[in-house]
Order: sequence, then C-alpha cells, then structure tokens
Amino acid sequence: MSDKVVLAYSGGLDTSVAIKWLSEKYNLDVIALTVDVGNERDFSAIKQKALKVGAVKALVMDAKELFVNHFIFPALQADAIYEEQYPLATALARPLMAKLLVDTALEEGASAVAHGCTGKGNDQVRFEVSINALSPRLKIIAPAREWGMTREETINYAQRYGIPVPVTIASPYSIDENLWGRSIECGVLEDPWAEPPEDAYTWTKSPTETPDKPGYVEIGFEQGVPVTIDGQKLDSVSLIQRLNELVGGYGVGRIDHVENRLVGIKSREIYEAPAATALLQAHQALEAMTLSKEQLRFKQKVAVEYADLIYNGLWFTSLHQDLAAYVQSSQRFVTGTIRLKLFKGSSRVVGRKSPFSLYDYGLATYAKGDVFDQSASPGFIHIWGLSVRTQAQVQGIAQTEGPLGTMRPKKKRGR
Repeated sequence: MSDKVVLAYSGGLDTSVAIKWLSEKYNLDVIALTVDVGNERDFSAIKQKALKVGAVKALVMDAKELFVNHFIFPALQADAIYEEQYPLATALARPLMAKLLVDTALEEGASAVAHGCTGKGNDQVRFEVSINALSPRLKIIAPAREWGMTREETINYAQRYGIPVPVTIASPYSIDENLWGRSIECGVLEDPWAEPPEDAYTWTKSPTETPDKPGYVEIGFEQGVPVTIDGQKLDSVSLIQRLNELVGGYGVGRIDHVENRLVGIKSREIYEAPAATALLQAHQALEAMTLSKEQLRFKQKVAVEYADLIYNGLWFTSLHQDLAAYVQSSQRFVTGTIRLKLFKGSSRVVGRKSPFSLYDYGLATYAKGDVFDQSASPGFIHIWGLSVRTQAQVQGIAQTEGPLGTMRPKKKRGR
C-alpha cells in the first residue's frame, strides 16, 4: 500500500504535472488540496482535473472568510506594503494554505506534503517555514524544485502525458490570484524595459477605457477594519469583491514593481490589486486623523517590519505575535469614513471624518473661530530653540566651509 502525500493544488501547470511526477518518482498516493482564497470560480472543474491527472482524492476548502479576517485585515491594519508597492497578496495566502495543508495531512494520515513552488521564488520559503513551524515531522517535497525542467520542458511533459494546462509557450504568464490581488510574471514581463501588454491585466481597465467622469467611493472603518461601502454594510469577503470591481473599473490598482526577492535576486512583478490599493490608501488617511504624530511615526516603522515578516514567510513566529499585539492596540480609535476620488487610473483621498479625529477646526483655522493662543508661541520658540542657541553661543557656527559656506552671498566688486 502506497504512502500518501497532500499536494497544495492550484490546477496550474506545475501542480498538475506534480501529481503525475510524485506518483512516478516517490510512489505516493497524491491527495490534491485546493484552497479557495478567491482565486478561482469553477472549483468543481479543478477538482475533476486533479482526479483525471491521477490524484486519489481531491479536496476543495473555502477559506475566503478565514483569509480576509485573519490574514488580510490584520495586514491592512498594519499598513503592510512590501517595498512601498506590493500589498502582499500571494505572500499572505501562503501561511493559510500551509496551515490547511498540515491539518489535512494529519487528518488523512499522510507522511508528507508537497507544493508547486520553484527554487527561485519566495513561496517555497513561505510554505516550508510555515509547515516546519506547525508540524516539523512532516516531510516536504517540492517537485518543481527537484525535477530541473525548464518551463518549456514542463509544458512538453504535460503534453506528453495528456495533462491539460492553462498555459502555452506562446502565452507563458505565471499567474497567482486571490481576493487581495493578482500577480503576473514570466514571458515578456521578464524584460524590465518592456511595457506590460494589456492582455496581462484582467481586473483593471486600461485608463484610456475608463469613464470620462470621476467616480467616488466612501469606505467606512471600525477599529481599522473596513465595514461599509457608501454607507452599506457588507461582509468582509463581499466588501473586497465589490471594491475590486468598482475600483478596477477606473483603472486603479496596477503595480509594476522590480522587487527584491527573499532568495537574493531582483524580479519584475506585475500586480493588480484594486481593493488593496484603495483600502490601504483609505486606512492610512484615517490613521492620519486619529493617531498622534508619535504613534504615526512609530507605526510606520512597525509597518515595514510587518511587511517584511509577511514577505519573508515568518507569519507563524513569536515576532509576529508581538507586532500583531501592538497593531491591534493602535487601532482602538481608527474608526471613521474616507472618501476616495477615482479617475483614469488614479485614486485620491478627498474626504475624511471620524468621531475620534484629532483634527480640531478651532485650532487649525485662520478664520473666525480661531482658538489657538498665538501669544504662547514666543515662549515655546524660546524653549524649543534653547539647545541651538546655547551651542551657537559657546561653539559658534563655521561660516566658511560646508553647506553654510556655499550659501554666503558673494561680495560685489566696486567699480
């Protein structure tokens, strides 16, 4: 009787080939596990495809709500954006998939788990570090890393065994999708000078084809979590799906990024993330109204660490627990509504309101109603500048060298 392996199955080229390869190479019965994080619509077809290719069992798990509430929204509250561009869609899905992979392996009595990641990407790290954290005794197999085939050779292998795949040599995009975004790579996109062709995009309209009049959307938050669109309360999954359609219809959410992979190489990545783009922008705008200057400055540092942690596959770590505790605390008063203006591929914040806003009209205005005590300013400036004044009196400031020297006006020569 063959032993069993649970394969994270997407229905794509590598994982479809992996079913056959695992059976031949390791003599294992393959259980295909497909996790629904908003990446497909016809999971019955994917399930049938896995069985047709040779899986002994094909499972589909609807994890959209888990994904949004326990992965996407915590990352949104943290303002996690890798290298200021990538909203971490794929990176966020991997620890959830790893958790379900481990759970299924334990339930099915499998001795191993497998994934379809290559040896050049980040996902292999995210899967394997997470699996090792959750169940270090499970064997991990990475077929696409082991078989050593080029992409063309993998396609030929699939054709030889009659394995249907949604990719051809003529159109070799590698695509990963979930509710938080869509990533596209390979093919012509590997040339960083080449403009991405329109056929690479499916979630966002070309800005030239978007409405000639701007659109507006109001997003309501409660403690850093989005809960309403234009005043209508929606469940978490529906809210993101709605925003993807609405914002993408104005061409918003396209990202062209040369990023630093965890394995030490730079790669050109194309992303579509309409909902993520709008929600991160709105969330940061609401925080600007409800957090103090000191909170904002420190949280920006935490956001970088949080994003790196997700990108680097360290979700199931004590560091993540520590940072998550701070992030949750910081969101206590991040409640309110942000209005975005959408037009020709751009999104701008044009309205903000919150019951916990630290913006005080009476202090900010220069018009009637100004309550700021300007007579207190001289004393404030005196104390604020004390250290500068003291150092200048004792040590002086060099006037003939450095940047100050270059700023001195030249003396005019007499005639």
